Formats: sequence, C-alpha cells, structure tokens
Amino acid sequence: MNKKYIMTPGPTAISEDVLLEHARPLMHHRTPEFSEIFSAVTKKLKKLMKTENDLFILTSSGTGGMEAAITNAFSKGDKVLVANLGKFSDRFAKISKVFGLEVISLDYEWGNPINPEDIKEMLDKNPDIKGVMFQFCETSTGITNNAEAFGNIVKNYNAISIVDAISGIGASDLQADNWNLDIVIGGSQKALSAPTGAAFISVSDKAWKLIEKSNIPRFYFNLLDAREAASRKPPQTPWTPGISIIVAMNKALDMLFEEGLENAFRRHAILAKTTQKAVEKIGLELFVKDEDARSSSVTAVMVPEGVDGKKITSMMRTKYGVQIAGGQGKLKGKIFRIGHLGWFGIFDTIIAISALEMTLKDLGYGFDFGEGVAEAQKVFYENSYLE
Repeated sequence: MNKKYIMTPGPTAISEDVLLEHARPLMHHRTPEFSEIFSAVTKKLKKLMKTENDLFILTSSGTGGMEAAITNAFSKGDKVLVANLGKFSDRFAKISKVFGLEVISLDYEWGNPINPEDIKEMLDKNPDIKGVMFQFCETSTGITNNAEAFGNIVKNYNAISIVDAISGIGASDLQADNWNLDIVIGGSQKALSAPTGAAFISVSDKAWKLIEKSNIPRFYFNLLDAREAASRKPPQTPWTPGISIIVAMNKALDMLFEEGLENAFRRHAILAKTTQKAVEKIGLELFVKDEDARSSSVTAVMVPEGVDGKKITSMMRTKYGVQIAGGQGKLKGKIFRIGHLGWFGIFDTIIAISALEMTLKDLGYGFDFGEGVAEAQKVFYENSYLE
C-alpha cells in the first residue's frame, strides 16, 4: 500500500467536505437552485479578491482566463507590455502573439522579481501601450511580485493592468480595487482547493472601455455575453457552466472564510517559511535569492550537484507517494518545486520534507538524516498558526 499525497503548486489537495459537495447529484444550470449557488459563489469570489468590479466564472483552466482577458481587452495590432520572468508570464506573451498583438517583452532572469520602476519607464517610452500583463505569483519560479506597486503605476496611464493571480490569490493578500488592478484572473484548483476546471476574472470600468471596442474574434470567452447573462434575473452564464465545480467552490470558499482570510495568509506564509528553512538545513539552495520575493504558494529548490533532478520528482512520486513538481522550460531538471497552498497544513509539510530526505538519500546526496524534518518542526513550533 502506497498512500498518495499531492503537494504540487496546483492542482492541490481537496478536503473531504469539498469532495462531498462535488459529488452531489447534478442539478440543471437554469434552475433557481443553481442560480442561488452561482450568485453566492460570485459574491464570495468578489470578497476574496476584494473587489466591487464585475466578476465572471469561466468553465476552463486558468489559461482560459488568461486568453479571455487578452481576446476581450484588445484589438489586433495593439501594443502590450508583458513582464516576462517565467513560464507563465511567457504564456501571456504567447497568447498575445497568437491573437495578433504587438508584444513588448520586459525580460528578467528567472528567479528575480519585477522592478515596478521598469514598468513605469516602459510606459513612458511607449505611451501607446494598451495593456500591462504580469503574474502575482510566478508559479514556475516561486516568485511573488508587488501587484500593488504595479497597479498604482499603471493607473496613471491609458493602459490597463492584467494580473495572473491564479496561484497567488487565497495564499497571499490581493486587493483588486485598492491596488487599481483592472483585470484579475484566478483559478479553482490552487489556494481555493476546489476541483480543476473553473477560472474567474474581474473586470474594472477602465477595462470595459477597451473591451467594448475590441475587434479580436471570440465566442466562448466573450465577456460581453457573460455580462449580459449576468444581468438577467436571476443571474446566469451564457453557456453551460461547470455545475459541480461551482457547487464545490461554494463549500471551499465557505471553509476559507471560516478560517479567515488573514489567518489563511498567515498559515501560508508560515508553511512557506518552514519549507524554505527545512530544505536549507539539509544543504539545498533556494532558487529565489530575494527572501522578500519568495512565494507563499510554492518553494523552488535548486537540484544539488551530482543529483538527477528528474529522478527526485519521479522517485518521490513512485516510491514514497508524494507528488511535487519539477522545473519547467529552461529550468527542467534544474529545480524542483514543493507546493504548500490550499488545504495544506504543517504535517503535510513534514511529510514532503521527509519524503524528500529519503529520496535524496536514495540518490546519493550526503546530509544528516532527519535534519530537515527537525528544522521544519522547530520553525513551525516557533511560528505556529495553531492555538
């Protein structure tokens, strides 16, 4: 018997209570029963994102939300700025190019955060930029960017800000309205710990002005159709939504608010710190050198010299039942990533570190057995969110 644990930065583990909601008998999406749940989930997501802007739930992965933001907000030939520092920020650039946008890529070495002043400089040099895209949390590297600083810069220009907050929202504080973020994208399968398959997207008044002029063809992801459907009594979706996913999201959001957002943010920060200190204790190097820029959602760790990075993730999964994530793109085989977001607690962290230690021993890496686990216990005990 080999019990399985999923400790990736998404999808994340789902609680039994949320799974039971997901297993409820299917209801029709044009019934009062579902409309009530759909409206409740929309309101709760606004509360999570701290916004009064329009918000829509899309039946897709987070990438669908990214595509929806781009195809709705711009017209062919528009110039956009992408702060490019990882696999997912590069996805913004790739989607934009597919739909005929002119992309200015502000490139950073992977593992480094974005300097907000660079955004200001690029906007000053290119006043015709229509949109600025960046990640709140760049999952591929474990970086969290200063979304508040970006929003407060972009608000002073004609451009709109588009934020991929898919792996950050719920793990770290995000204030869409106070930070002047025009389009914010989230997903069900990250810190929310709900089933995969739903994205959500908030839209500011400034963004609507561009959306209403956009000439990029779209059908399924047309936010004008979503706005019209949401205005009906009761509110609806233009197409058949992921009914069971939304029902499960309703429970997951209730659990998050029962914990309290500030408590959830603190829990994630402590679990991140615990993970980081534990891997450092056994002699491993963190990929993100700037401690203040390290994500509360995922920790990226350098593969030690002489160890096959691909074997770390495969052995942890097949021998010890613990699923973590490897590096992506040019970091494949060079880093591995331990998720600590969503329905995740201290003993999940200890399991992950324990499995990592045994795997590294199997692969010939030299260190004193148990040091990482002991450090995790020590750091957590000194910073516990438990009462």
